Amino acid sequence: MIIRQDIQNLPLNKAPPLVMHIDLNSCFAIIEQQANRLLRGKPVGVAAYDTPRGFILASSYQAKAKGIKLGVNVAEARQLCPGIVIVTPDPPKYRQAHTLFKELMLEYTDDVTPKSIDEFVLNLQKSPSLRSGQTVEQIGLEIKQKVSERLGEAVTVNVGIGPNRFLAKFAAGFNKPDGMKVIDYSNLEQTYRGVDLIDLPGINVRYRQRLQMYGINTPLDFLASNQHTLQKVVFRSIVGRYWYMRLRGYEVDDYVSKRTQIGHQYALPKKTADKLELARLLMKLSEKVGRRLRSSSLTAGGVQLYLDFINFQEQIHGGNGFIGGDNLASKNAWHQSYKIGHRLYSTDSIYRVAKYLLSKAQIYDLVRGMSITVFDLRPANPEQISLFDQDRQISTGRRLSRAMDEINNRYGEFIITPAEMMDMQGEILDRIAFGNIRDINNR
Repeated sequence: MIIRQDIQNLPLNKAPPLVMHIDLNSCFAIIEQQANRLLRGKPVGVAAYDTPRGFILASSYQAKAKGIKLGVNVAEARQLCPGIVIVTPDPPKYRQAHTLFKELMLEYTDDVTPKSIDEFVLNLQKSPSLRSGQTVEQIGLEIKQKVSERLGEAVTVNVGIGPNRFLAKFAAGFNKPDGMKVIDYSNLEQTYRGVDLIDLPGINVRYRQRLQMYGINTPLDFLASNQHTLQKVVFRSIVGRYWYMRLRGYEVDDYVSKRTQIGHQYALPKKTADKLELARLLMKLSEKVGRRLRSSSLTAGGVQLYLDFINFQEQIHGGNGFIGGDNLASKNAWHQSYKIGHRLYSTDSIYRVAKYLLSKAQIYDLVRGMSITVFDLRPANPEQISLFDQDRQISTGRRLSRAMDEINNRYGEFIITPAEMMDMQGEILDRIAFGNIRDINNR
């Protein structure tokens, strides 16, 4: 049985709601509708591939009304809505929209945090607009109007306003699409009433089950739980204290997490068990990962290779110096990590390690997906002229890699490529994950 306090006596944050969360509605789908007038008002699904098993990444509100959401495959989408228009992603359009979106936000404050390709958090505490007499609500309405002007008439956003990031994001989820809501201490209890625990940002099914085990069945129960119960009984960690503060409007999420790895994955349209073909694809994956690593001014200390098979049911164990202790092939996947004694920076250096891992891989069935990830990230050290040939080679290799990146960034993906990639146009398509915005902002 949990211990509760009277809600009226809880120490709610009574600071003015100056945090704004802005969410671009149905991002990929609405940008496609903006770019093509013939798609407006129609059910549209943006799918990784337009094959029957390709997954829907984003759907227009017309498609959502038919039950088509993230994770539904193309075949299922066509069954639910025979008239749906399926398009494949066009990352350059989404990056341009993200850039225009960010430029607009920066007109109101320099404290702008991109949370994903389609979400921004603004701290308006020092906003010139507030100092000139505008209210936060007026700023929100003005931003909504300017989004329509700058990004296009079909593009809409939801605006949430609160005293902390959590309540601002929660507010942005109301009245979609094209809504705006303010949550502060005066309407906090009213807002929590009538919604489910899983409607709160950060509460998934597993968290909801944990809360319900202790009699916390609604957001109001959550709000009424004291700090000791949440920290010592329910979550058994500092996470409980963070939730106690977060629910009451205090800021605990204003931080930037440290990047620990960079990876890229690829679903093979043509399944294969041929290691020579896999090695060719691996080179392009290495190039994509390498460019992202260098754009972040980082080096890596190891590489992980992951292979996903069509149908493999066995568990294999073994060691041989790879970190993690196991040579894993669990059900339908195989992966190994290898940490090396020097820093990785160039595409070639990443590819050599990845190719070594591939040589060790046991191909149990046709490969349907693969990915490489670099880890043990550290800042790229400032280069100094060295008397030693090895250091000179490393420095020259880094400068060459940066020069190639600059050319490709300016004139298009893979204008300059390694010889192994000369005939690979169209393979391993450019993709953007919703939450992957660090590399966009480094371009």
